[in-house]
Amino acid sequence: MAAMNPRLLLLEDDPVSAVFLRQALLGLPAEVVHAGTLAAARRLADAGQALWLFDAQLPDGNGGELLQELRRRGLDVPALALTAGDQPEALERLRRAGFLRVLAKPVTAAELQRAVREWLPPAQAWDDAAALTALGGSQPAVDALGTLFLAELPDQAGDIASAIARGDLARAQSQLHRLKASCGFVGAPALLQAVHALSRGPQDVAAQAAFQSQARALVGGSGLADAGQLRQQAP
Repeated sequence: MAAMNPRLLLLEDDPVSAVFLRQALLGLPAEVVHAGTLAAARRLADAGQALWLFDAQLPDGNGGELLQELRRRGLDVPALALTAGDQPEALERLRRAGFLRVLAKPVTAAELQRAVREWLPPAQAWDDAAALTALGGSQPAVDALGTLFLAELPDQAGDIASAIARGDLARAQSQLHRLKASCGFVGAPALLQAVHALSRGPQDVAAQAAFQSQARALVGGSGLADAGQLRQQAP
């Protein structure tokens, strides 16, 4: 059975903006649930959604206040904000409300997709066909390299986080460069996508979180498992 597309909740009251944003998001691909008011979004929000994309100001209230209300209900879905405002104080209020990123309107389709993609679950964690092609069709070689890759990944991810934290971007980029090649060899497309995003913006908090999330997903959150078992368990 084919995997279902991730569900996104879009809160946008302007009809023209809503059509544009929905079309851009469907290009990911994704299933977009649209709410035109805070009241509608309040009814439609659920924990099974992959991401919330909320306009900051609506006729019946504030997107930041809605997010805090949903958090109090125990819903912990990642959320991004859309706003046409550019006042530093307003942007900071949105970040304090819990939005992981604030996107300035008008936003291009490419910018929107790039920001949203970082928070979507990977459609495919492992690509065995790509790994077999890279290693000349040898399954034992794929398995052996995958085991080595998973053994090194936690230390590499930790080193990257530490380097960024101390401002050593050269060190971080060096490790990311190594991961670009190794992700291709072992067939880890979702992590490779996160590596590219972090390489483009190593100080981007959202890109950092997305990269670490993908790395944890591959190694099972804590500890290491057999590479073959991990490949079978991954979506």
